[in-house]
Amino acid sequence: MKLLIGDKNYSSWSMRPWLLLKHFGIPFEEVLIHLNRAETTAEVLTHAPKGPGKVPCLIDGDMLTWDSLAIAETLAERFPQHALWPRDAAARSHARSVSAEMHSGFGELRSNMWMNIRASFPGKNATPGALADIARIDTLWRDCLDTYGGPFLFGEFSIADAMYAPVAMRFNTWQPALSEAASAYANRLSAVPAVKAWIDDSLNETYTIPYQDVCP
Repeated sequence: MKLLIGDKNYSSWSMRPWLLLKHFGIPFEEVLIHLNRAETTAEVLTHAPKGPGKVPCLIDGDMLTWDSLAIAETLAERFPQHALWPRDAAARSHARSVSAEMHSGFGELRSNMWMNIRASFPGKNATPGALADIARIDTLWRDCLDTYGGPFLFGEFSIADAMYAPVAMRFNTWQPALSEAASAYANRLSAVPAVKAWIDDSLNETYTIPYQDVCP
């Protein structure tokens, strides 16, 4: 399998499937394509000509899957020996719901507090909309941790945690006020070996995008 990703400092959508592959020990080849250049789309299409020309994109033989959540679902089907979703049906339904909420929501947070792991912007861009998104995420995290006992949202690390890992990266950069439970979870998530590996790789990158993540 081959996973096309963007720069690790910025590409939050790429981070999600990469973490799943890495955390669950699924072998893959990583292909990094720099974002926000005139040739970015063409370069993606050279690897995946039938796709949308965006990252992330998973190539598995003749099968092409794009979009982070679609890739996550594909990996869960392809590798059922790994509990990428919770095994319990009710917990799995809940995990799918919070993952889909991340996938389609929190636009104010995305727009105002983009992922830039190498940066530090404490207290900045705390717009009312971004703070409302953060409050919802804080509540969602606390509810999952209380319901399933931690240390991750549904007990063991799952797709839901991978979906929210880039949010933890944003919180590390922008440092909004969080509840004690949400702050502790963000710290635990940042310390997961696969997440730490992504962070370390991003710190060693030199490519810079002048504004915000083009793949939020």
